[in-house]
Amino acid sequence: MHAKKPQNRSSTRRAFLKQSVVTGGAALFPLIVPAHVLGRGGGVAPSNRIALAGIGIGPRGGKVLETMIAESDVRYVATCDVQASMRASVKAMADAHYGDKGCATYRDLRELLARPDIDAVLIATGDRWHTLGSILAAKAGKDVYSEKPCGITIGQCQALSDMMRRSGRVFQAGTQRRNVPNFQFAAHLARSGKLGRLHTMHASIYKLECNYSWLPAEPEPAKDVIDWDMWLGPSPWRPFNRSYVVDRRWRGYYDFDSGAKLLDWGAHTVDICQWANNADDTMPVEYEPDGGTVYARYPNGVKLVMRPEGWIGQAPSAPGASNLPVGSTGTCPVRFEGDEGWVETGDNGTVELYPASLRAEWRAYTMRGTDPSQHTREFLDCVKSRALPAANYNVMRHSHIACHAAAIAWMLGRKVYFDPAKEAFVGDEEANRMRSRAMREPWHV
Repeated sequence: MHAKKPQNRSSTRRAFLKQSVVTGGAALFPLIVPAHVLGRGGGVAPSNRIALAGIGIGPRGGKVLETMIAESDVRYVATCDVQASMRASVKAMADAHYGDKGCATYRDLRELLARPDIDAVLIATGDRWHTLGSILAAKAGKDVYSEKPCGITIGQCQALSDMMRRSGRVFQAGTQRRNVPNFQFAAHLARSGKLGRLHTMHASIYKLECNYSWLPAEPEPAKDVIDWDMWLGPSPWRPFNRSYVVDRRWRGYYDFDSGAKLLDWGAHTVDICQWANNADDTMPVEYEPDGGTVYARYPNGVKLVMRPEGWIGQAPSAPGASNLPVGSTGTCPVRFEGDEGWVETGDNGTVELYPASLRAEWRAYTMRGTDPSQHTREFLDCVKSRALPAANYNVMRHSHIACHAAAIAWMLGRKVYFDPAKEAFVGDEEANRMRSRAMREPWHV
């Protein structure tokens, strides 16, 4: 299971080029080398390109991948999927983009990660594989961009964060709204004190749901068509049903996702609230469910309301109510309220705020919250610079654990108390047991 220590890709290439010159390898290289190959004329020399691979690239992963392969300093060299149809589809997209047949395909991610020439991986599998895939990639010396939720338990988020810190790999969680301008603007108003003393934040969590039933068993296809055992990975064994895989109906089933589905949107919106509250190194200490809403409180007294419905036009606890209809800021809305004003925004770029004087810093925002292009570009820049990206492993750790703690409170149906330093529930063994889940052999973190 452990990959061999990766070779230095640049050193290997330099040694190969040096040997070719010494031995007069004219048969390997043309006398006239196109300018774009050497990095002139706006091109990027191969030695400066990031060799990227993907694991489990579906519809959302495909949108993320499109933004990455559009960059001139990236070459998508390999794709891995347990479905033959998805392997072929992603390969076709990459080959059409580059005009060749250079994208290799794999069914087992361990074979892909063993390649020493790969610099970074995009992990866009189902939730159950995010942590394990990211850890295996880091052990193989790869930088990681992982779709959210990056871990389906508190324990997995801790293990993933610890591995990225120890390994020194660049890690970017797919919570792209940290790099979307209207969300940045709203967080800036809260962080800078321009709303006055921040007292309440609202984060949309879509809806809470947890399904413990299972679809009926169907005949299992050939492994090369759909590798069901690999699809399940660390999840408990369940009988095959094509709807889980082909139709992607695995969401909401407890063993396959993060539990209560709170992290579907909460991974994004709670993350922005953490940022707005200058709380990237901590999390709320109390979580109390009330129907489909969870109320939380931070150590500094700021309240966090995780709720499934929109609220613009309602002005929950602030003056200056807007007359716009509920939900007019789009999906994944957040709202920050202070003693002197409030701001709300969502995926369509609309910003509503009070008082009107705050608009002095506002401009029209056209980038949608679902657009990952600036987020992926930052990741690629950090692969080169080795800097920490906006949604790094530490940021992910605290915002994800806050979401998991809220989900556990909802599943238990009662208020729970949490110690951010110990990352454990206070005096609640039942809740603490829910911080982790067993993994099916041979998988472990």
